[in-house]
Amino acid sequence: MKVIIQRVTRASVTIDGNVKSSIGPGMLILVGIEDADGEADIQWLSSKICNLRIFNDGNGIPNLSAKDINGDIILVSQFTLYASVKKGNRPSYLKAAKPDVAIPLYEKMIKQLVADLGKPVQTGEFGADMKVELLNDGPVTIMIDSKDRE
Repeated sequence: MKVIIQRVTRASVTIDGNVKSSIGPGMLILVGIEDADGEADIQWLSSKICNLRIFNDGNGIPNLSAKDINGDIILVSQFTLYASVKKGNRPSYLKAAKPDVAIPLYEKMIKQLVADLGKPVQTGEFGADMKVELLNDGPVTIMIDSKDRE
């Protein structure tokens, strides 16, 4: 799994003109899933995300996690994180998992984040044409690949 984590002041997901999800301070997370992903990737990433110290403490130093600040999370599926541009100018998405594999893993990731964060997690809608809006705080943007564990 690959994730892009963005520390946000606010974020929302709109589908067909209707706001599906909206959060205040927290993280907007884009997640890409490949066929080789599984339970170990979900558990490791969820723990890393919920405990990642990217929020400022009283001294303006990033020492606090989403759990520490009671921050919110929006998780949005993003198969394009597995785009390959090795050949030509049209990205190939062959490495991205197909919906029959990706949807169950995405749903497991949501459940794991809820368990690790200790509160509900907002989401996009798998496969939908979404309009994602955010106010990146910092800006702070972090990429993590569960296969590299970094």
